Amino acid sequence: MRFPLALTLRITRHIVKHKILRTPKFAMVLQLEPLHTCNLTCTGCGRIREYSTSLKDMVPLEQCLGAASECDAPMVSICGGEPLIYPKIEELVVGLREQGRIIYICTNGVFMRKKMREYLASIYSPAVEPQLARLVSEELVTEKEAEQIRKADAAARARVTIKPSKWLYWNVHVDGLEYTHDLIVEREGVFKECVAAIKMAKILGYQVATNTTVYKETDVQELEDMFKYLSWLDVDGHTISPGYDYDAAKKDMVKRLARDPKEFFLTRDLTRQKFKDIERWGQMFTIFGTPVYQEFLAGKRELTCTAWAIPTYNVKGWKAPCYLMTDGHYPTYAEMLGKVVWEQYGVVDGVARDPRCENCMVHCGYDPSGALGTNYQSGDNWKNFRYNFSARPAPSPEGAQVKAFNGVSIGKGHLAEAKAAVKSEFSGAKSAFARGGNDLPSDGASAASGGGCGSGDTSQRDEVLAKIRRDPPAA
Repeated sequence: MRFPLALTLRITRHIVKHKILRTPKFAMVLQLEPLHTCNLTCTGCGRIREYSTSLKDMVPLEQCLGAASECDAPMVSICGGEPLIYPKIEELVVGLREQGRIIYICTNGVFMRKKMREYLASIYSPAVEPQLARLVSEELVTEKEAEQIRKADAAARARVTIKPSKWLYWNVHVDGLEYTHDLIVEREGVFKECVAAIKMAKILGYQVATNTTVYKETDVQELEDMFKYLSWLDVDGHTISPGYDYDAAKKDMVKRLARDPKEFFLTRDLTRQKFKDIERWGQMFTIFGTPVYQEFLAGKRELTCTAWAIPTYNVKGWKAPCYLMTDGHYPTYAEMLGKVVWEQYGVVDGVARDPRCENCMVHCGYDPSGALGTNYQSGDNWKNFRYNFSARPAPSPEGAQVKAFNGVSIGKGHLAEAKAAVKSEFSGAKSAFARGGNDLPSDGASAASGGGCGSGDTSQRDEVLAKIRRDPPAA
């Protein structure tokens, strides 16, 4: 099966229950944002700019758990910001599991290995030694870190940790191969860390998924190569969605990067061009979602937006009308469902009800439509059943030949020219990027501090790149 049986049955029972009860609108997935603080400044993400005045705010643990109970979605996607920065992330995961939720931790991957080392320290015994030895041999854990795991004190052993479970996925953000991904997240070394974290997670028995956003500049062949590589790493599944010019991201693109959003984000027609092979990818790789949504992305049918099925809860309350657009926040899920005029949003028969919805085809608005039978066509139920209950595609052997590390690992990172200019100008002085903490530590310990790309302060890099544009270094 593409999706574990227990998880499939949990979601199916939820849908059937509400169909029998004739519930007009109900939650399928809760997008839970316990905080908006992040250690990266990804191009195309307007999240930390939209909530810039509340970056230090966090949703209390009990309030997070209360939101999950209130909307009663079978799945909870813990996002943000970077959720692994949330001080109570372990307790949140445990609490959601006690409620019977399926959990996705949507992470940029930088802090994953640290969290998994904490898990190893909490359970260490001689029986763990073969796994630990393998992690050391594959350079996923250092000898020093292995010794710390072996000699963990009582506090480390008593720590609440994130344990492997069939109900839990690490959902790692990967937007391309090394050069592309590091460019989009605006920090070199992140792709390499993501791959290391994925490898470590698989060795320890975690389920791992990836999520990818496709932009205008995204190369379709690179996407397919990325899926081959991730499949070869035995990643359990993938979510893929088009990036469009929602307000917060568009404003960030103009204000922070001085770029025209039309050069970066997809229109509806461009989305269909980029996703013309999505159905073939769905057969080759474990693409999560419904084949109905894939047909929509490929331009073979229309769907009506069901944003209410994937509500968002964050530091300001229930965000409406959807994950990407904000017209207000509500104190309760029921109040949001009742007060938002849902018929004012989305695209129907090719006509945008709201101009901001014109280019949106994202999964948080339209993927549940395929599962819930909106715009039903004969055979859709059988199509969805066959897709989800068919055998999971085998890992791609071609992934071993993909040149995934095509950026900073081979001296061709997106900061290569800037570093060359700095080196030339300062004649061996330590670069602004090294001074600012751009070199990614193995455990991400300093990722949220300092003045490097990861801190959100890109002024040093931007100044150097501006200098390069004015006075390019000699070839």
